[in-house]
Amino acid sequence: MQTLSELGLAVAERRRALGLTQIDVAAQAGVASDTLSRFELGKATDFGARKLLAVLAVLGMEMEYIPEGHSGSLDSLALEQRLVHAKRRR
Repeated sequence: MQTLSELGLAVAERRRALGLTQIDVAAQAGVASDTLSRFELGKATDFGARKLLAVLAVLGMEMEYIPEGHSGSLDSLALEQRLVHAKRRR
């Protein structure tokens, strides 16, 4: 994820998967429900770190920082390693 909008969409997806309402999550995180709604819709121009971390905690999520260009799934990394090894054998 590289934008606040993408992060908001991921939060909304997780919240819905858990069967929680915006009102419930906002109350538990100490955030105004309209603020959470704007964030999830990608309409928030700012969503502070304290708010973000509180919402993520309620949803059982955490942030991970990865250097740009180093993200990927384990499957894609394993495939990449197999291709590198195959080229070396030739």
